Amino acid sequence: MPDHRTPPLPSINQAELADATADLREANLEFARRHPGDPPGRQPVHTVYGGAQLFGADAAAKIAGVARRAMDEYVATPAALGEMLDVAGHRSLDAVHARVREKLAREAVEDFRVDFEDGYGNRPDDEEDHHAVVVGEELARGIADGTLPPFIGIRVKTLTEELRLRSMRTLDVVLTTLVTQAGALPDNFVVTIPKVTMVEQVDYVVAVLRQLERTLGLAKRALRFEVMVETPQIIIDHEGRSLLPRLVEVSDGRLTGAHFGTYDYTASLNITAAHQRMAHPANDFAKHVMQVTLAGTGVWLSDGSTAVLPVPVHRTTPGSALTTQQQAENRAAMRDAWRMHFGDVLHSLEGGFYQGWDLHPAQLVTRYAALYFFFLDGIEAAGARLKNFVEKAAQATLVGNVFDDAATGQGLLNFFLRGINSGAVTEAEALRMTGLTEEDFRGRSFVRIMNARTGMAADTAR
Repeated sequence: MPDHRTPPLPSINQAELADATADLREANLEFARRHPGDPPGRQPVHTVYGGAQLFGADAAAKIAGVARRAMDEYVATPAALGEMLDVAGHRSLDAVHARVREKLAREAVEDFRVDFEDGYGNRPDDEEDHHAVVVGEELARGIADGTLPPFIGIRVKTLTEELRLRSMRTLDVVLTTLVTQAGALPDNFVVTIPKVTMVEQVDYVVAVLRQLERTLGLAKRALRFEVMVETPQIIIDHEGRSLLPRLVEVSDGRLTGAHFGTYDYTASLNITAAHQRMAHPANDFAKHVMQVTLAGTGVWLSDGSTAVLPVPVHRTTPGSALTTQQQAENRAAMRDAWRMHFGDVLHSLEGGFYQGWDLHPAQLVTRYAALYFFFLDGIEAAGARLKNFVEKAAQATLVGNVFDDAATGQGLLNFFLRGINSGAVTEAEALRMTGLTEEDFRGRSFVRIMNARTGMAADTAR
């Protein structure tokens, strides 16, 4: 009877494969360089946009106040939220309502973008210069007062020949004013570059940022940027390739995100205004390309915005009150806009986009409601599957009628990582449901978790 403990003699001569091995090693290292995986830090769940002419150091607090008042007026109870969003009786309704209210009180705005593009418009140079100085001053004041959101930045104008100088002058004035007064940048500061159509625009941005760092005494790569994906040419260029991987390559490690521009993109495809919506198939195609070409690169993806805003039709004036009919019309307007935004956010989440734009403070109510419903709805089942899978050390398992193998493990882990990131799930809840450790979650890798488990099992057996 053969002794299976004696390993068989190898048939491969590694020395003869030296050249092929060297080629593969080089290719593996290059692949790892291009695909470092998701960055370890927190990704904001949204970006709130606001015109530069209106920006102040207390912008986040003001937005939070408007969002809380909208919640108090229209969805003060779980039942009201359920009726407004057509989810009455949902088993997570009470928990979602409580968590939305807590989030709006604690940290309503995660990311804010001071907008010098569409939300600002084209103005005389002296007026834009003035607003750029004010924005720099207000950012500096926000640093001193501790009132800025965790993520913040500015969106400049596009880099066409007509607007390139204006765009970069605004960036220069904002940053020079900010650094002169504050001596530093805010945490997680980013510059948004809209309507990117060619690699050379990113080359130019990198050159400008390098020069600004030298001039202002900032650390190398302190200035980072994100691109807006809102033209067909960035999705597929004239040679049939996607520009997105090339943008990453020439970005000098500064590219943090790619944000989809819903309405510019659909308009450029001649889709009429009545059909320019987040869930349009043309948008889904573009976002699929973004996901495929940027997977594993460490570039965060963000969906776009819902343009129908939750704004009451009628407003009160001093000394007057709304009629019953006017109140009903206001409620209907809020319901329709909130349901649309709620559905759009869920569509993004289901498609793997965990960040999106918000254009009005009241949209924060449905942003967080959608996030929390999405994660809380599937958390028990995902927790049971992940816990069972880990306990069996990554062997294929069956929970109910769902078959899991090793390829599923990272997806289950990602569900909890994204849930924790969004605030829908606490780390304590995730630990309890999955049986994982804090170190497991911080490692962000299912393979590492399994290697640790199987290693411990082998040590125990010995």
